[in-house]
Amino acid sequence: MTKITDHIKAANGKPIFSIEVIPPIKGDTLKNLLDNIEPLMEFKPPFIDVTYHREEYIERPLPDGTIQKIVTRKRPGTVGICSAILHRFGVDPVPHVLCGGFSRDETEDFLIDLQYIGIDNVLVLRGDPAKPFSTFKAKENGYSYASELVAQVADMNRGQYLHEEDTAMTPSDFCVGVAAYPEKHFEALDHDIDFHHLKQKIDKGADYIVTQMFFDNQKYFDFVDRCRQADITVPIIPGLKPLATRKQLQILPKLFHLEMPADLIKAVEACENDQQARQVGVEWGIQQCRELIAAGAPVMHFYTMGKADNVMKIAKALF
Repeated sequence: MTKITDHIKAANGKPIFSIEVIPPIKGDTLKNLLDNIEPLMEFKPPFIDVTYHREEYIERPLPDGTIQKIVTRKRPGTVGICSAILHRFGVDPVPHVLCGGFSRDETEDFLIDLQYIGIDNVLVLRGDPAKPFSTFKAKENGYSYASELVAQVADMNRGQYLHEEDTAMTPSDFCVGVAAYPEKHFEALDHDIDFHHLKQKIDKGADYIVTQMFFDNQKYFDFVDRCRQADITVPIIPGLKPLATRKQLQILPKLFHLEMPADLIKAVEACENDQQARQVGVEWGIQQCRELIAAGAPVMHFYTMGKADNVMKIAKALF
């Protein structure tokens, strides 16, 4: 396998196309996911991110009037999907590794499993709160911050495992990506605190950054400038999502705490149906990517959300 940072170096300044996919809901098939990815192989993505979805809690009333709390996972299978992508397409998978729902020992076991099947790239994230809760709570002997998880991976890369201090261990060789928020993480009190947390992740061993989606390129440019001024020199990959429906004009800002440019709002509000709005999203995405490419962004990384047709149209215009 090739590290993400090496893929970027090998591109020699040419933009790379990549995508993120989500595991299918429990009961759906892997075939549907792979069939959806396959048309995008035309654009030769060197890597594909695969999200991980933590446990959820549901409550079920019992005949005696008590409530049974059940733990479930609606989208299992991240490691299996990564293996399938690697062997079917010969593309490097990048599994997401979460703080949420994992103890330190479980994290180590998960990373060792990835090593065994030849996966050397990971995207390290804190993760969302477990549903239906609104605040994040670490698992016992787990982590509250992504920077702590980055440090564990960095320790493994130095051959330092949790309970094997006196034994010579083979170092892992993970390339570590982390998330960043050009428009500030919604839980951060201000931009300075949010940036401080990002700097901690880099200082503890992160190799590259992937941003949350944005629709205003100036947010990305300003963020990159601030990183460079703070001696953060790792590649900064813009995360992109084509707007697909009229409702997303209201939904995406609420879910991801981002701003929509006035020109995009005006264009979508003028649409009579979702088909027109989807086309506006494609056209906006093409122009957004052209500007990012001209500015030297290393990768056009698309959040597909399980749908590939609009990403396909953008990619055809660019790659």
